[in-house]
Amino acid sequence: MARKAYVEIRGLDELRKSIKELGKAPGVTPAARKGMTIAYDAAISKAPEDTGNLKRGIIMKKERGRRGKAVYQVTMDSNMNDIFVKVSKDGKRSYYPAAQEYGFITRGGEYKTGRYFMRDALKDNQAKIEKTIIDSMWKSIDKALR
Repeated sequence: MARKAYVEIRGLDELRKSIKELGKAPGVTPAARKGMTIAYDAAISKAPEDTGNLKRGIIMKKERGRRGKAVYQVTMDSNMNDIFVKVSKDGKRSYYPAAQEYGFITRGGEYKTGRYFMRDALKDNQAKIEKTIIDSMWKSIDKALR
């Protein structure tokens, strides 16, 4: 005859409650925003200062999406396209921020290398951004579980 084993789990109700509260933790969006603010500030500080419009045109924009998911993008303000888009006499359009980021060919045919201020703002701060997001998430998780 087989023996039956019984296991008693204490605190199961508290664990269920804690997991439910954790699912409500409002830390995703603020954590993502804190992290990307680092890249945003770096992009502004690294942007060329030719006219000042380039620095003013850098914005941080939140992607529209699902609840619990937060994606921020450091990009150029499309409301400033009237300043940034240049049309030459022959009808060719150029986008000033892209030319500054990736480089361009001058009228004389010389190639000017890009300054990569947007790329470097993210690349140079990647570890700091990740740490900021993770630390912020841990704080919101700890707060939710208290």
